[in-house]
Amino acid sequence: MAVVARSGRGGGGSAFSSALRSFFSYRIFVSAMFTLLFFATASVLFSSHPAHLSDNSGIETTGRAYMHRTFLALKSDPLKTRLELIHKQASDHIMLVNAYASYARKLKLEISKQLKVFDDMAQNFSDVGVKPMYRTALFDSDGPVDEEILRQFEKEVKDKIKVARLMIAENKESYDNQLKIQKLKDTIFAVNELLIKAKKNGAFASLIAARSTPKSLHCLAMRLMGERIANPEKYRDEEPKPELEDPLLYHYAIFSDNVIAVSVVVNSVVSNSLEPWKHVFHIVTDKMNLAAMKVWFKMRPVAGGAYVEVKAVEEFTFLNSSYVPVLRQIESANLQKVYLDNKADNETSETKDEKNMKSSGNTKHLSMLDHLKFYLPEMYPKLHRILLLDDDVVVQKDLTALWRVDLDNKVNGAVETCFGSFHRYAHYLNFSHPSIKDKFNPKACAWAFGMNIFDLDAWRRERLTDQYHYWQDLNEDQTLWKLGTLPPGLMTFYSTTKSLDKTWHVLGLGYNPSISMDEINKAAVIHFNGNMKPWLDIAMNQFKHLWTKYVDNEMEFVQMCNFGL
Repeated sequence: MAVVARSGRGGGGSAFSSALRSFFSYRIFVSAMFTLLFFATASVLFSSHPAHLSDNSGIETTGRAYMHRTFLALKSDPLKTRLELIHKQASDHIMLVNAYASYARKLKLEISKQLKVFDDMAQNFSDVGVKPMYRTALFDSDGPVDEEILRQFEKEVKDKIKVARLMIAENKESYDNQLKIQKLKDTIFAVNELLIKAKKNGAFASLIAARSTPKSLHCLAMRLMGERIANPEKYRDEEPKPELEDPLLYHYAIFSDNVIAVSVVVNSVVSNSLEPWKHVFHIVTDKMNLAAMKVWFKMRPVAGGAYVEVKAVEEFTFLNSSYVPVLRQIESANLQKVYLDNKADNETSETKDEKNMKSSGNTKHLSMLDHLKFYLPEMYPKLHRILLLDDDVVVQKDLTALWRVDLDNKVNGAVETCFGSFHRYAHYLNFSHPSIKDKFNPKACAWAFGMNIFDLDAWRRERLTDQYHYWQDLNEDQTLWKLGTLPPGLMTFYSTTKSLDKTWHVLGLGYNPSISMDEINKAAVIHFNGNMKPWLDIAMNQFKHLWTKYVDNEMEFVQMCNFGL
């Protein structure tokens, strides 16, 4: 019993002492933690330094002064806290100004004025901090801050910050690469739009110049017509000479209403011919220009004894609407609508003026002069061969060898124009049409009109004029080809064309400035096909002299009409 009692007392004392030890251990642990936290805080405060305004700034403090102000702030001194905020703002803006100044230095002389502005701004910030009044009252003093001086200091700093922000905003795009890129993109886009507009305007102006009759040409035709009216007895028609139908001579066909252009073609042929008296020129024009054309060749007879015949289309009476599909189509209201009306599907890409100009220009493809080439065997029934020349060509060599070229029983001798995938039949014809798809090869090589030697006997034998009529009738709705006489020519003379050497006929002098003079000098015939005709102001100067040297500048009307050649 006694043992039990001792045991009970001893157990109670042990539990009490254990609890007491736990309590004191907890207090020691908490005290130690607070002590460590205190020393850590003190260590941070003693080792901290404020950000400097700049390398030479007068607004700089030591770690001790900063700690002193911090403890004052902890004592709830509102002016000290306010001073710290002003100090921080000034430091941040000095760093920003210095950053822009550093970038300006890298750009060197390009923005040297901005560099000076940024350097001056940084110096202004520093000068504020080193003013004796501010330094003594705000930074070196351990006493309370003078509110009036602080307010004045704050106003001055904020004014400079405002100026710095305005200056940075004004010059930001000079340093912001993203803004530079966007601005450059906008500039490129704007310039590209102007370029596209200028190209369209230039193309339209070129089209007007190409389609319009120059004042000098109109003047020449009127002068010649006036001469015919003033002296009718001098220009009476003569009896046809037998040489005009002599198949042993060299015959040329030229279809045009341009007097000066025809005269250049004839002069260039005769000037380079070895036997000019053996050459016969068959010139066909429209009724309006017939008198002017006749007067020209009466006033300026062709040198060397060559023969010239001038006729109007209307004199070939078989060319009427009952026989010629093109004449029927000219009278067709449906075809006139295709050629002359504005097409709605072009509204988005062309202006109304551009479309009207193109429409009026396209009517030349309906002119009978342009389609006469398909009636050569009937127009000159006694001839065996004839050389077709366009009015925009210049002959540089004797062409009589063409009458001796073996055409291999084919009809048309022409220079091919294809290279690579360009100028193939697919470029001119609609191969989605079954009539085209079944009869022609889309990869067949195209050739050019402008200088073509025709075997009229083979033409008659092959009945190719009937073939031309067939295709022209089939194309009344413009589904086989759109415009021009080359597509029906390619179809009519398909498999009946003999390819000639390329030196016989060099094309492109009316649109391609990159043709070499070596290629031109080797050519027998050069062709100013394209809009830049040599008699126009828009002609290419590097080629124009090749045409003007055959112009009869001694002719009085050429001088009076001021061709400016």
